[in-house]
Amino acid sequence: MHTTRGLAVAVLVLTLAAGCSEAKDATDKAAELVGDKDAQATTTTEEPKSPAPLTGKPVAGDVARRPAVSVKVDNSPDGRPQAGLDKADVIFEEKVEGGVTRFVSVFQSQDSELVGPIRSLRTSDPDIVSAVGGVFVFSDGVAISLRRLKGAPVKVVSERDGAAAFTYPKGRRRPYATFAATGRLRKEAARDARTPPALFPFLAEGEAFAPTGAVPASKASVNYGGRTTGTFDFDATTATWLRSTNGTPHLLADGSRLAFSNVIIQFVPYKRVGYKDSSGAAVDEAMVVGAGDAIVLVAGRQVRAKWSKPTPTAVTTFTDSTGAPIELLSGNTLVALPPVGAPVTVS
Repeated sequence: MHTTRGLAVAVLVLTLAAGCSEAKDATDKAAELVGDKDAQATTTTEEPKSPAPLTGKPVAGDVARRPAVSVKVDNSPDGRPQAGLDKADVIFEEKVEGGVTRFVSVFQSQDSELVGPIRSLRTSDPDIVSAVGGVFVFSDGVAISLRRLKGAPVKVVSERDGAAAFTYPKGRRRPYATFAATGRLRKEAARDARTPPALFPFLAEGEAFAPTGAVPASKASVNYGGRTTGTFDFDATTATWLRSTNGTPHLLADGSRLAFSNVIIQFVPYKRVGYKDSSGAAVDEAMVVGAGDAIVLVAGRQVRAKWSKPTPTAVTTFTDSTGAPIELLSGNTLVALPPVGAPVTVS
């Protein structure tokens, strides 16, 4: 009888031990699974980077695919200092009236929390932004300019019909008080907004700028025929062209200086639009559809070029004397649009 009871106790002990062992095995297995998940989480790789279409520099894939935001920014003496221009991928500088210039500033690979002062559009703008697409931002415009913009493949955001997108920093007076955040503006893009095409071909990493006919250059000056002269000094340390305006370093509101990896001086015809601005000066239009001469400045060198843009939506091409496309350094680009015959020097 005692033997039977002892046997029963032994069986119970073995059973409990087996249960504990199974529980331990299950716990260990669960730990292994959790560990595997942790390992999987730590070994997950980010999406490969892709070249940004307007700068050629690597960015996250979703950034490379997003639409551009083009913003019309003032460049009159009263409108400076501007904000946010150092984040633009491409800036087009056009003569408007009285020799004053304005910028069409294109943001795609980077955003700026504050860009401006934002001003009105001109009839030059539709043929510039139609090749870029995405969102086009300005304060307002006269009837002829607004009519010319109809049909352009852009989502228009103006102060007239999109006030929620704009902000008005203290210390700025009208008409130099309108600013915005480019990230907020991009949310206005149409659902089918496309990624902008590459406006320029870019050199491979480490490749030298050596198109046919390229010669050294360290300084350029562009006179727009009135109140604006832009100069560019090559800085070998940063491999950029430092901008000055009317003889003074062009500084932004945060104290940074405008600088560009590439500068393209594209000579274009201008014509009178047929109306005057509020100051009484006749308004001009840059004829950017067509063909003509250009000078391309990259990496302390210059090359004489030809430009061609057959339609408003076409990308402008720049070719050397052999007809080969001119490849730029990856980075930001200024496209200056002085009138044909304007005083321009490069040395």
